Amino acid sequence: MYKVWNFVTNYSLLLIIGAVLALIWANTDAQSYHAFVEYPLAENFFIGHPHMDEAGHVHRTLTLHYLFNDVLMALFFAIAAKEVWEAVILKNGSLRGKKAATLIATLGGMLGPIVVYLGLAMVLGSDTYDAVKNGWAVPTATDIAFSYLVGRIVFGAGHPAVRFLLLLAIADDAAGLVILAIFYPTGELAVQWLLLSIAAAVLVFVLANWLPRKLDAGKEVRPTSTWVRQSLSYWPYLIAACISWYGFMRAGIHPALGLLPIVPTIPHADRAFGLFADAEQHLSDLLNDIEHKLKTPVEIILFFFGLLNAGVEFNAIGDPTWLVLGGLLIGKPVGILIMGALAAHVFRLGLPAGMRTIDLLVIGCVAAIGFTVSLFIASVAFDADTMLGSTPVQAAAKMGALFSFAAAIISIVAGKLCRVQKQSA
Repeated sequence: MYKVWNFVTNYSLLLIIGAVLALIWANTDAQSYHAFVEYPLAENFFIGHPHMDEAGHVHRTLTLHYLFNDVLMALFFAIAAKEVWEAVILKNGSLRGKKAATLIATLGGMLGPIVVYLGLAMVLGSDTYDAVKNGWAVPTATDIAFSYLVGRIVFGAGHPAVRFLLLLAIADDAAGLVILAIFYPTGELAVQWLLLSIAAAVLVFVLANWLPRKLDAGKEVRPTSTWVRQSLSYWPYLIAACISWYGFMRAGIHPALGLLPIVPTIPHADRAFGLFADAEQHLSDLLNDIEHKLKTPVEIILFFFGLLNAGVEFNAIGDPTWLVLGGLLIGKPVGILIMGALAAHVFRLGLPAGMRTIDLLVIGCVAAIGFTVSLFIASVAFDADTMLGSTPVQAAAKMGALFSFAAAIISIVAGKLCRVQKQSA
């Protein structure tokens, strides 16, 4: 349990503190809070929010919000991509082979919230539906750290449902990255700039990864690879990451995803040990070494992400709030239960030994904690000035993401009602 709590304090405690401070600030002095969020760091800069002047020329303003949401959160998503990449590609990876079959439940965990969110929006009328339809992906997210922590509280550290939940959350994050890239562009797709990102990834892989290994073929001491690792370290990948990020920004794809093409190019371990495994702390491959170095910066970034995004005034609670909550608290459990049961019994893929079908419902309740990624998607799905009546849609949707912490209490109650037998490690 200590390892999990240590992870949560490392990556999420500062995020919560930032979110709480934002809520207090926004509800005591909204004007100064929003002035802080949109504080201009640089006018007519080469990166930032684009706006057009009277002459039709595009200028960019780098604001505090843009710096953290679009630039620095790329480091957070790079860490998420690293975990997904290792789960898929490495020996014993969590999402490899037959172990991935039961994650058809993940599809239910995505489709269920979308159906509930859009279905309820249609019931509320065409005006509501038109105002909120672009936020269909907000309730699809699962917060890995908090869901894993709550899952261990509900099931116990040794229950097979906890590992199933972790696999589902990782796959959910992978799907979320794809959704962000495809469905939430920041502008019209400019393929030539996307090719720049791809070229940066290919070039750094060939020159700093593949070529040194090729030159060392048959040499036990691997002199070229050792020299590259010791002399160049992560610098080639940092340069490629900056180019890739800029390419994503200019291509019209959300730049927070700009480091994703670079992650697979970095030398990595031969096998995976798992997201919360002790062995991960002792791996010295370059990919894990970079993740270790990013630990403290990402903590600080998540604090400011919470501070700059969670400042919602309580009078902003409205229909989008309940739609996001409905998608998470109803759609997630029902979707995971239905698709998981189909995978296990109709497709005959089975469930992990010691896990019951009803446990899928409880897993779905735990997975309904959206928080971090739900907040992020809400910030890109809606313009800040979009209104539904007198309710700001973005703020109301963010409130739904914040309220998703109620899933923790619901999960504990569901565990009791479904008679979950806790199992220690």
